[in-house]
Amino acid sequence: MPKGSASGVLEFNDGSKNNRKFDLEERLLEFASAVIDLSENLPNSRAGNHVSGQILRSGTSPFPNHGEAEDAESRDDFIHKLKICLKELRETRRWARLIKHKGWVNENVSLIFILGESEELIRIFFASVQTAKKNALVEKRTPATAPRCPSGEAG
Repeated sequence: MPKGSASGVLEFNDGSKNNRKFDLEERLLEFASAVIDLSENLPNSRAGNHVSGQILRSGTSPFPNHGEAEDAESRDDFIHKLKICLKELRETRRWARLIKHKGWVNENVSLIFILGESEELIRIFFASVQTAKKNALVEKRTPATAPRCPSGEAG
C-alpha cells in the first residue's frame, strides 16, 4: 500500500537547512489526546455533554482509522479508510469551531491546538487521498505486460 520509510517517519523540507521530521501516527495520537482533554473541560450541561460526546467520537476516530489504513486489504480499502479519517477530522474541526464560538473554554490550549492541527491534518489527508486516487487510476490504465523474451527470441 503506501510507500514510506520502514520507520514510518516522514521528512518534510520546509525551506530551512534542517528537515522537520514527524510521525503521522504520533500526531494523530496527540490530536486524540487533546480532544479528550478538551471534552473533559466542556460544561456539564445538556448541550455541553452533547458536544463533548460528538467531538470525542470524531476527534479520537482518526487515530485508530489511520492504523486500519496502514493495514488495508487493497488500494480501494486504503483510500476508503483515509477518507474516513478526513471526514472525521472535518467533523472535529466543525465541533471545535462551535466550542470556540460558544466561548465554553476561553484561551484553552487544547482547543487552540485542535483548531490548528485539524487544519494541517485535513490538508495532509486530503493530499494523501488525491495521491492514492491518482496512483490507482494510473495503475488501472497501465496494461499488465506479459513476460517478453529478450532480443526478440521466441520462447
